[in-house]
Amino acid sequence: MGVPEQLAERMSMAEQHEYLRARFSRRNLMRGGAVTIGAVTGGAFVPGAVAQAAVPTQRTAPATETVDGSLVAPFGRHLAYGSDASTEMTVSWQVPVAVKKPFIRIGAHPWDLSRKIEAEVRSLYTPAGVGASGDHTQYYLHAKLTHLRPGRTYYYGVGHQGFDPAEPHLVGTLGTFTTAPSHKKPFTFTAFGDQGVSYHGLANDSLILGQNPSFHLHAGDIAYADPAGAGKTADTGFDSRVWDQFLYQTESVAKSVPWMVSYGNHDMEAWYSPNGYGGEEARFTLPDNGPDKANLPGVYSFVHGNTAIISLDPNDVSYEIPANLGISGGTQTKWFEAQLKKYRASKDIDFIVVFFHHCAYCTSTAHASEGGVRQEWVPLFEKYTVDLVINGHNHQYERTDVIKGDKVVKKLPIGETAYPETEGVVYVTAGAAGRSLYAFTAPDSYEGHEHEVDSVASFINTKDGKVNETVAWSRVRYLNYSFLRVDVEPASKGHYAKLKVSGIAETGDRIDHFTVARKAK
Repeated sequence: MGVPEQLAERMSMAEQHEYLRARFSRRNLMRGGAVTIGAVTGGAFVPGAVAQAAVPTQRTAPATETVDGSLVAPFGRHLAYGSDASTEMTVSWQVPVAVKKPFIRIGAHPWDLSRKIEAEVRSLYTPAGVGASGDHTQYYLHAKLTHLRPGRTYYYGVGHQGFDPAEPHLVGTLGTFTTAPSHKKPFTFTAFGDQGVSYHGLANDSLILGQNPSFHLHAGDIAYADPAGAGKTADTGFDSRVWDQFLYQTESVAKSVPWMVSYGNHDMEAWYSPNGYGGEEARFTLPDNGPDKANLPGVYSFVHGNTAIISLDPNDVSYEIPANLGISGGTQTKWFEAQLKKYRASKDIDFIVVFFHHCAYCTSTAHASEGGVRQEWVPLFEKYTVDLVINGHNHQYERTDVIKGDKVVKKLPIGETAYPETEGVVYVTAGAAGRSLYAFTAPDSYEGHEHEVDSVASFINTKDGKVNETVAWSRVRYLNYSFLRVDVEPASKGHYAKLKVSGIAETGDRIDHFTVARKAK
């Protein structure tokens, strides 16, 4: 029983939420438990930390009876850095039914898990009549850990009354994570977008785990519980249970590798307020240093070593899919520029990497390029010489030459080096994580199979609709499943620090590689 289709076509996301609030009260949409921030003491932790008092969150839907906790196993563990990636980590997981007294155990060794911290419960209720999974409650649990030591590996186990991971027979359920270092050192991260639940999504996860990344960036369109992706309540295909499958699939990597997500159009689940992100807020705990956590929960930044990572929400500026167009009132872009200015001035930061869903530059026959992104953010990428921009949205791999002012300022053949301080910006579309693939108008051109062309016919989405354009910046095109690997190599002051970027196919073959170099501070 969503918004009638004829109304939905004329209503903004905010107006749809007001309509739904009249039909389903807020307390029937979501129930939250207590928020507990776990700050613990001991040799592996910064001394003097004290667990903060629990504070109430949103109330919920109809009370649910719990079952014997020994019969319920946690699943879907996924990690996320806090605002300070060197001292903060959130461990999140799911249970299929309500449990009593959920908690996390953590320590520096698998045999020392005496530190026990209460977890927060976020119950997400999907009302009857919403998509294919109405009258269904999902239970997400979160434990935010603070005062950790930089660059340390921790062991943890999640449980509840009746299921204690410290018990010998449950030792196989333990996981590990490693905080970011407090100084510059080499590391690797991976990235992709548009994953969903499939064999290919699982295969890419397996390959990513083999790269031993410090963290992973997911550039939006995460699970595809809403297959339409228009941010409308009229989509009858919505199924919240797809998230259960997705988190189970992803756990093999995300239980040990921080899974840093950005929100795409398929992540605007219009049945959950505010702005369709209520469901995401139940499932993920991301750094809370963005400009507006209530309306833009997927906008944040963090630092790992010498690299600053910024996640943006392009739904706020998208002309192609305008359900959330303008929700920030310009505050996102102002915050973004302040972040760029801060990081460029920092003596500890060499590289700035920005990731988000919609593409600034892509020649896909499906979505191609987003004019709102070019209008709002490309000038800032260029002003502050952003080192790498990673997108999804288009289900393929494509990489540009070095671009400035919408023009190629330097061709960047496979294996070559870009110098953003003096040249321009390189853009990578890495949207082939698992969903069905799109197409190009030009032939594939990738490592070992180069097929250079002078120009490619494409289009850009503008406020006036699609506008055709012929572009010269499409350097690498690969139409199959793949992901991005980035090796970060610091350097002493005055020497060139490097981002060594590789496109990796689902087969394990390398399809692209190039370097971004910048003089270290």
